Amino acid sequence: MCGALARYLRFCGYDAAYALEEGIEDDDRLAALAAEEGRTLLTRDRDLAARVDDSLLLTERDVLDQLREVADAGYPVSIATEPTRCGACNGPLERVDGAVDPPSYVPDDPRPRWRCRDCDRWFWKGSHWASVAERVAGIGADG
Repeated sequence: MCGALARYLRFCGYDAAYALEEGIEDDDRLAALAAEEGRTLLTRDRDLAARVDDSLLLTERDVLDQLREVADAGYPVSIATEPTRCGACNGPLERVDGAVDPPSYVPDDPRPRWRCRDCDRWFWKGSHWASVAERVAGIGADG
């Protein structure tokens, strides 16, 4: 239910796991995993939220409205200065210097680049980064 939200939270620097990416659909397993990993569970499922102590019930469907709910709950929502999490798999990113040859889809310019340690995808602050930053601007905890 919250896959887009997980991607946005990763742009904000959060370690945001997404149950379906982990192949988890069972509520009991999801609740147990959140507890095992010390995570706050974000969900639109009222019954699940009621059963999990550290949970945030989201009522909105639109991802920007969900981000507002997250911010209203006291979690800072702003784009990280430097990316730290892979938007695709949530793996940690490492900055890549000019000594490493990037794949052909990575722009050949002086912008900093990052590579996911888990899935090997590459990232840079391009038009997508700017677009997400623009959408998220003003949502923050005091926005």
